[in-house]
Formats: sequence, structure tokens, C-alpha cells
Amino acid sequence: MARDLPEWAERELEKMGIEDTSPFEDNLYGPIADRKSGLRRDDLVELLLDVNSLSGEIDPWVRGRLLSSHKSSIEILDDEGRFRAIAREVIVEVRLIAHTRPQYIDDEELMTFERSEARRRSEIQEQVEKLASNSHESHQWG
Repeated sequence: MARDLPEWAERELEKMGIEDTSPFEDNLYGPIADRKSGLRRDDLVELLLDVNSLSGEIDPWVRGRLLSSHKSSIEILDDEGRFRAIAREVIVEVRLIAHTRPQYIDDEELMTFERSEARRRSEIQEQVEKLASNSHESHQWG
């Protein structure tokens, strides 16, 4: 590893089979076209939650791998291996610990997955429409 990472992050990278994250690092300086930044799928992150939204003695820090980001929530696999969906409205800070994938536009594996997923969704939608249209044809009104 090029830099010191928290123990939980080193364990996660080991599980993912990643030995070196330096090819995925952000580039925040230089010509705009060469800059790379922002959260990506599978990033290792730490989230600070609003303590007012927590009850009892719950640790306000959630650490883990970013699975997806939605309009109202962030989904992560936490450092204890639990899936967690966290409402964006209770997140105070997001700390990037390490990128584990190339920038979105350069991530061939992710692009291939998304094309495949779009085809699959289209096929499912076609099946649903076909089933819906067939069910209406069998009804006799009169």
C-alpha cells in the first residue's frame, strides 16, 4: 500500500484481492481534463452520522465499502460485514479512505455490467408488458 490505511480498510482490501490502490487515486490538480475525483462504487469510506439521529451509545462513525448511492440513501457493506442503507439526511460527513476502482468513465468492468444490467431490465420490462397485454385479451365484457 502506498499510504497508511486503517486496519478495517486493509482487511477489506485483502478480501477484495487488492494489493495496491495507487492506480485509482484522485488527481485534484492540473488541467481540468486530467483531474479525477468523487466517490465510486466499492470505495472504502467512513460516514459520520448526526448524533441527534442516534439513540443510546451508538458509534456515530460507520466504516465500510460503498455499494451504491441513491437520491435519498447510501448503501454500504460495513466493516463487520453487514449491509446498511443509511439516509443521506443523517450523514454529516463522508470520508474517502481508498478508491478500489478506476474513475467511472475508465471502469470497463462497471460499464460492461451496466450495459448487461440495462439489457436485462429491458427484457424484464418486455416480459411484464407482454404478460399484462395477454391478461387483458382474455377478459370478455359484454
